[in-house]
Amino acid sequence: MLAGQLMRALQEELFQRLAEQGHPDVRPRHGTVLAFLEPAGVRATELSARSGQHKQIVGTIVDELVALGYVRREPDPADRRAKRIVPTEQGLDEVAKARAILAGIEERHRRTMGEERFDAFKDALQEIARDQRARETG
Repeated sequence: MLAGQLMRALQEELFQRLAEQGHPDVRPRHGTVLAFLEPAGVRATELSARSGQHKQIVGTIVDELVALGYVRREPDPADRRAKRIVPTEQGLDEVAKARAILAGIEERHRRTMGEERFDAFKDALQEIARDQRARETG
């Protein structure tokens, strides 16, 4: 499907450019966590809900990111029994660079297609994504 081809091409460019900008060890699967982090941290259960991934998968990815130095686990101030996943400086840098790269890619496509066509394309893609999610949940 075209959407899958587009996603793979975007991921390939994103992760190649992240590697060039100092994050060669980040992989697409790490985006499940990195894309949903907050500077103050977030519980793994919330990361699971936001990403749509099972808690065990998120836990494995968090373990990998801890080992790579992108996040750390800290006690949640609201509930000392719970842990928050907090980005390190390296993690914050990766998130900022990834967002900037993606914004640049989007702007490049906007210029290529023209403002009106790009906005219509984006609206249509969002509509398809909403419809697909609705079918999955109910």
